[in-house]
Amino acid sequence: MLHTVLVINPGSTSTKVGIFEGRNELFTENVTHTAQEIAVFPTIASQYEFREKHIRTALEKRGFDLKKLSCVVGRGGLLKPIPSGVYSVSKEMKDELLVARFGEHASNLGGLIASAIAQEIGVPAYIVDPVVVDELDDVARIYGHKLFRKCSIFHALNQKAVARRWAAENDRKYEDVTLIVAHMGGGVSVGLHKKGRVVDVNNALNGEGPFSPERAGTLPAGALTKLCFSGQYSEKEILKMITGQGGMVSLVDTNDMRVLEARHLSGKDPDATLVYTAFIYNIGKAIGALAAAAEGKVDGIVLTGGIAFGKQIQAGITAMCGWIAPVAIYPGEGELEALAQAGIAAVSGEITAQEYK
Repeated sequence: MLHTVLVINPGSTSTKVGIFEGRNELFTENVTHTAQEIAVFPTIASQYEFREKHIRTALEKRGFDLKKLSCVVGRGGLLKPIPSGVYSVSKEMKDELLVARFGEHASNLGGLIASAIAQEIGVPAYIVDPVVVDELDDVARIYGHKLFRKCSIFHALNQKAVARRWAAENDRKYEDVTLIVAHMGGGVSVGLHKKGRVVDVNNALNGEGPFSPERAGTLPAGALTKLCFSGQYSEKEILKMITGQGGMVSLVDTNDMRVLEARHLSGKDPDATLVYTAFIYNIGKAIGALAAAAEGKVDGIVLTGGIAFGKQIQAGITAMCGWIAPVAIYPGEGELEALAQAGIAAVSGEITAQEYK
């Protein structure tokens, strides 16, 4: 029996939706929302009825009957740390997402919208591999002060999906291989996948690892502390420097790697060339660090995310890291398909959906 699933992936100013029947994509659509529309809502959670309405309108325009659905799957948001997997959307989960107990993020809307639509037609609602998936080795959590521990926030959905794809294409089991996966998009996460677990990864949201188009990555702690107490910036402004207005936005005034690459290739913008080269350098260095954490026993390196489409990026990182292990390129995010296949596996009984407690 072919199962049909609706998948929902909310972003800051858009909501990606798709309908899949088995492995076949029937259609996808990126429902955009203007800044003016979003600005009237005091919190992200308060947007969910507005966004749900837009999703329903998009489906109605396609003439799609919701009663054909076997389940609805939403992108997982900021919840407490949990293992990888598929989770049924529970009352406790929705309560936490509504009050943003663990932080505001557009992905919080995924479970809320999925549940609302699923309840109406009497089918299950799930989330899959949210950004808070935590499988870190204890040794990877330690910083140099007792008040701090590493928090696992990364592109778990896409990283897990491409790692499993690599394993399948190489006739291996994901649980038997060691991979380093670098997701490069609006944020950057570089993770060490070892025997089915992401045992080490940078916090891709709140300031750690390589810089990205909009995030500063690791900053010098002493200089940042002085900036915080200089009286020139509010807490909100400092946090924006780290996430939203950091990285390429701060360095070269663009969050589009294609624009930066064009400026670099023109040969007329030395600042752009330096930042472009530094981006590659930082990704390569992060991969190298995880190779050391794996004692050099790495089966493969995977580059993914929107920035992985760039041929110069591919070549630069491969030149730095190809000696560690073969480099595979899976550009883009593939998140809608990953959500759909996980939901189908749960509703068909191939895997058991976990309870969020």
